[in-house]
Amino acid sequence: MSFKFKDGLSLGVATAATQIEGGECGSNWNDWYHKGRIKDNSNPARATDHYNLWKQDTDLMAEMKIMYYRMGIEWARICPEEGKVNEEALNHYRDELKYLKEKGISVLLTIHHFSNPMWFENKGGFTKKENLKYFLDFVKLTVESFGDLVSEYITINEPNVYATISYFYGDWPPGEKSMSQAINVMSNMAVCHIKAYELIHKIRKEMGFDDTKVGFAHHVRVFDPKNPNNPWHLLCAKLMDRFFQGALTYAMLTGNFKWPLKKDKDITQGEYIDFIGVNYYTRTTVSGFGDGTKQDAPKNDLGWEIYPEGLIRCCKELYGILKRPIYITENGTCDNNDAFRCKFIYDHLKVITESDLPITRYYHWCFCDNFEWIEGESARFGLVYVDYNTQERTIKNSGKFYTRMIEENGVTDELYRQYVEPAKYHY
Repeated sequence: MSFKFKDGLSLGVATAATQIEGGECGSNWNDWYHKGRIKDNSNPARATDHYNLWKQDTDLMAEMKIMYYRMGIEWARICPEEGKVNEEALNHYRDELKYLKEKGISVLLTIHHFSNPMWFENKGGFTKKENLKYFLDFVKLTVESFGDLVSEYITINEPNVYATISYFYGDWPPGEKSMSQAINVMSNMAVCHIKAYELIHKIRKEMGFDDTKVGFAHHVRVFDPKNPNNPWHLLCAKLMDRFFQGALTYAMLTGNFKWPLKKDKDITQGEYIDFIGVNYYTRTTVSGFGDGTKQDAPKNDLGWEIYPEGLIRCCKELYGILKRPIYITENGTCDNNDAFRCKFIYDHLKVITESDLPITRYYHWCFCDNFEWIEGESARFGLVYVDYNTQERTIKNSGKFYTRMIEENGVTDELYRQYVEPAKYHY
């Protein structure tokens, strides 16, 4: 049951600014809480107070031997009003990035992770073509401010999830329910990514750097028919894949806008990623147009199927479109009692190790428990337990396992017996 990581694979952790920083910074998620739309009524203004405890958290990462960190910045904090820049926030992030560098921790910086300033949201956000300039202005400000400290960037996190949950299901801000609007947002975010990709490279080249790497974090999942012999199940699976991720994949990787996305006359076909960023969590079992789950399969505490093989299936498909190094920019599970997380991590790293794909980074989601969007504080994904009342951090059993894997560059028989063998999935 032991294995060594293949050459070139490095382990890290990921977070998102809105989910950990805390504070009333005028974001759409602050607003969503005040509208009573968080399931457990927890407040993102609390979160894990990372904005104040960032040094402590960085020290804890270093203690856990974590050398790769995917972190985000809060647009609403940096640009609290249209045309205004909060210099204190920029200096704060510079201090954090410098300290991470001092600790030997390499940063992959996420520019947009589901959170908008309310002034941008009130203009219609990504639904309107004329608003895209505001996002690109923020990209420019980000790279000009941090480009000497950061060489690797995620332009946008999970544009398909953002568009679908915010504009089709209406569960996230701004709460619209329109298929055409969801497609419109996906199309515009693809344009944003492509233009941001070019802009980041241009600015860092002007700064004298030639080590720039830019991608986006693509939420991908397997869509399998519930009954592979049922034509309706097969058709629905193909259509759901196309609408949720397939068309967007081609647009953002290559500038090729396929149905149902809307072609942009300013975009030419090309290659618009330096690495393939993959956020992978689960599989959807399809019998109609809904998010089905396979019966008698292991599930996490949110009811998502645990299906490690799907990670490789998704990576193979993306790598077939554009040959680039693959970063698993998110992979993790909701396990509130830390009962099976060790097995989840082991199973996913094992399929990575057995694959011949060039997977070079694995960022576990998440470093610490955090504000999990509309689930609030009720869904725990972290390697580190957070007591939200005291903000005390405690490394979980899975966090200790993660550190030991980094130290051993794999899983020994002893680690397997200690951490993986006792872990049992729910069914």
